[in-house]
Amino acid sequence: MPNLPRIRRASGRAASGSADGDTPAAREPDIQRLEAHGVTWLNIESPTEVEIEWLAQNHRFHPLDLEDVRSRRRQRAKIDEYDDYVFIVLHFPRFDKRTQRLQAAELNLFVADNLVITLPNEHMKALSAMFSRCESREETRRQMMARGSGYLLYAIVDAMFDYCFPILDKIGFKLDALEDEIFEGGGEDIVRDISNVKQEIINYRRIIQPQRPTLRRLEREVHEYAPQDLEIYFDDIVDKNERIWDLLEGYKEVAEALEATNESVITHRSNEIIRVLTVLSALMLPLTLITGFYGMNIDALMFAHHGWLSVLFVVTVMVATAAGLLGWFRHRRWI
Repeated sequence: MPNLPRIRRASGRAASGSADGDTPAAREPDIQRLEAHGVTWLNIESPTEVEIEWLAQNHRFHPLDLEDVRSRRRQRAKIDEYDDYVFIVLHFPRFDKRTQRLQAAELNLFVADNLVITLPNEHMKALSAMFSRCESREETRRQMMARGSGYLLYAIVDAMFDYCFPILDKIGFKLDALEDEIFEGGGEDIVRDISNVKQEIINYRRIIQPQRPTLRRLEREVHEYAPQDLEIYFDDIVDKNERIWDLLEGYKEVAEALEATNESVITHRSNEIIRVLTVLSALMLPLTLITGFYGMNIDALMFAHHGWLSVLFVVTVMVATAAGLLGWFRHRRWI
């Protein structure tokens, strides 16, 4: 008979009241609970004071760790090791559709013997999807939970890093589109688009960089909750993090190169416009001089009083002057 999980979801709703209906009861803690193969996984999304108080009453966690969970400020990535559990803080990128910006989502974890508690400070799609798969599929539960809490921790962190790559792919697609747009003539918004992509890369780097040393410590700190062969799995997490960092370094260089290229294209385009305007100004100067002389009504000027012949003469001189200047400009390769 398969090892079925024990699943409990707190209602998350306030009770209607006490037995006499006068005093409303306190809200039940909203906790997702999954037990299988001797391992318990508690998932508490956006924990409030109710859930934190429940943790304090049911587990012997250090008050400073609970304070980190309670804090609305972003905590630094870290691992705190205690005699009977490990407290971990990690960050992962999340695209905020409301602000159209890349932001950091914080994931707090408690890991003890046969116990993993995940406390994301906001909804994390990858984590929720993973918990749902474990609830609904026996094979997934066996793969993730049959080897102890250390392996479950690896599976959770690995899934979170896998979710990072689609965001990186989107940044790569944006850079490719910008490159095509620059060399196809560009547009008015291209400078803004480059700046937005650079901001995403900077934010992504700000999320990933501080936790690189933390991930290197991860396997060493949870070794007592994991099988002996788990080191290679945590090395894979470190490799994924380094691969993400290498991609960000490459994207950073590409974005800077595109910015420099776009500036060169804009400068070249401006120079072309200035050159055309300069040629027009150079052509107009002698023509203005000629018409200025004949506009002074000086009797000594050639064909000054010959009617239409005067007009024809002036136009001929102007056309010849313009043609001569254009020929000279082309000979000098100025146009």
